[in-house]
Amino acid sequence: MIGSMNISSPVTLEPQAGGGFFARFPDLLDAFSEGDTEEETLFNAAEALTGILALKLEDDDAIPLPSAGVAGAHYIAPEAKVQAALLVRFTRGERSLAELARALKTSWPSAKRLEDPTHWPSLKTLDKAATAMGKKLVLGFE
Repeated sequence: MIGSMNISSPVTLEPQAGGGFFARFPDLLDAFSEGDTEEETLFNAAEALTGILALKLEDDDAIPLPSAGVAGAHYIAPEAKVQAALLVRFTRGERSLAELARALKTSWPSAKRLEDPTHWPSLKTLDKAATAMGKKLVLGFE
């Protein structure tokens, strides 16, 4: 992918007849949530997003890139560990983990940990991985 990569996923909120909201992820049909207020629903949706993405990463399932410009959607991000694992997975693309391990001069299990949503890689390791994949690590706060 050219340019910077955004891991925030679109979520739409649907008001419910009895009150509250239902949250749907257009890119992840198996992820949804609900809440009494918009704020609570978005909080719950972020937790649901983190959970489903972590599960997909652990099971090595396909994960679509988040859609941009979904009309009426809010954009939310999963927790930081999942974001880091997704960035490595998406950036690695068709390259094998063995290729990444060789580029990092490390073992296959160490390279695999970069896509583990329960692992906290150091910034130094993420920076080395980005460089090995021809990218630059850029940090930000929202």
